[in-house]
Amino acid sequence: MSKKSFMQGAAVLAVAGLIIKFLGACFRIPLANFIGDEGMGFYQTAYPVYVLFLTLSTAGIPTAISRMVSERTAVENHYGAYRVFRVSFRLLFGIGLVSAIILFAGAGLIVDYVGRPEAVYSMRAIAPALLFVPIMAAYRGYFQGLQDMKPTAASQVVEQFFRVICGLSLAYFLAHDSIKMAAAGASFGATIGAVTGLAGIGYIFAKRKHKLNKKIRRSESIKEFPFEKGKDIIKKILIIAIPITIGASIMPIMNTIDLAIVQRRLVDAGFTAHEANRLYGQLTGLAGPLINFPQVLTQAIAMSLVPAVAAARKVKDYDFLRSNVQWGLRSAMIVGAPSAFGLMALSQAIMLTLYPARPEAALSAAPCLFVMAFGVLFLSTVQTLTGVLQGIGRQMVPVRNLFIGAIAKIIVTYIATGISVINVKGAAAGTVTAYIIASVLNLIAVKRYTGSKFDLKLTWIKPIFSAVIMGIAVFSIHKIFAIFAGNAIATIIAIPAGGIVYLIMILVTGTITVEELQKFPKGDKLVSVLNRFSRK
Repeated sequence: MSKKSFMQGAAVLAVAGLIIKFLGACFRIPLANFIGDEGMGFYQTAYPVYVLFLTLSTAGIPTAISRMVSERTAVENHYGAYRVFRVSFRLLFGIGLVSAIILFAGAGLIVDYVGRPEAVYSMRAIAPALLFVPIMAAYRGYFQGLQDMKPTAASQVVEQFFRVICGLSLAYFLAHDSIKMAAAGASFGATIGAVTGLAGIGYIFAKRKHKLNKKIRRSESIKEFPFEKGKDIIKKILIIAIPITIGASIMPIMNTIDLAIVQRRLVDAGFTAHEANRLYGQLTGLAGPLINFPQVLTQAIAMSLVPAVAAARKVKDYDFLRSNVQWGLRSAMIVGAPSAFGLMALSQAIMLTLYPARPEAALSAAPCLFVMAFGVLFLSTVQTLTGVLQGIGRQMVPVRNLFIGAIAKIIVTYIATGISVINVKGAAAGTVTAYIIASVLNLIAVKRYTGSKFDLKLTWIKPIFSAVIMGIAVFSIHKIFAIFAGNAIATIIAIPAGGIVYLIMILVTGTITVEELQKFPKGDKLVSVLNRFSRK
């Protein structure tokens, strides 16, 4: 695999991720505006539990599939790679079926435990998605192992599109009956999205099956490739997947615990149960989703790194492995730094722009966004280095590191949320604390196991300095234009202006070199354009 193909895979997933998050914003923003804090509280009671079940059933296996397929195709064992897919497909179907049944049947017990019995309809509406998403994950893992990210990207976009359209439509029509039923309609959108996403990637697989079969049949007859029994493949998948699943489950588990800790501690701090539910809805339903925009970019880098690093390790190309690691972390910081400081600079402006129908809730949620935005710097590092460690077979290391961070999160959240003046911002600070600890520990581990060396100035100082200048610029631009055009127009102007300022800064400071620009999709053309401007 070439360096360029690694960046192209990341770029494909990043573009798809941005489309998905844009569609997600088109879902959550109008939803929050017409079902309110209370409705978002019901929706957010069901959704974290669904994510927890989904994480337990699918988080580690697609990554294991990707790595195992990549290792086999690196030595031209395409039949072995296809065997991994077939066995994992059956495994994920069984896991998905059991998960869906458990969540649907146990929804009443779960919502009663967290003190939100009205959310039972939302939880049951989203439960069937747990059958279809794992099956879809088997296809995605296989294509990612082939270092083809387009089918994954396409299925993600299709899934999200139908989730938004159907979920919003159902929520709108059911809102006339009750808020709890409207939240359930929004939740059922995830089930419809999962069905359509599976249909989409299944269609892509069927179209490409003939071409894949040629490689599979050719490698099947090579005696050097031993036949792997299904139980042996499952054993290898689980050895890789279980630690990844445990690690991926830590933050959803913590978020589920937040359901109880945050709201109860807010009551201890003097808020009523209704006020506590509204504050929790502001944190998780209004501010929280905005952090997903920069996260999806760095997640794309991490997903592309796993098969690239695994393949380089399989053929013992350690120089290429270290090159991928260094550039992967650099890329994550180049993306994460402006996202963090941009969200911090415009936290209040963005919230008021997105939720004009609920200005009081938007202003209350803005400080949570500010705190969580700072954590984007460290979340970017955590995701990228976790992908590296998974790719080199050290999948248990990031699990341990994130668990240490999660313990700190519980402590910080419990103490800070119970202080009235801090209230729900304490939960945001707890999450940031977890990411800071995990990112530092992951960095130490990657340096130890790969021998990678990171340039402090180039990797961290230059992108952060450029992002700080950008943050000052967007804050100033917003303040100036808000006087004449109002908050929304000023925000819309400030965001692209900040992007231009940041691009200028990273070029002026040398944050990105010409050689690195060429690694991006269409990088040669971009360098050519820049050279023409520089000559002028």
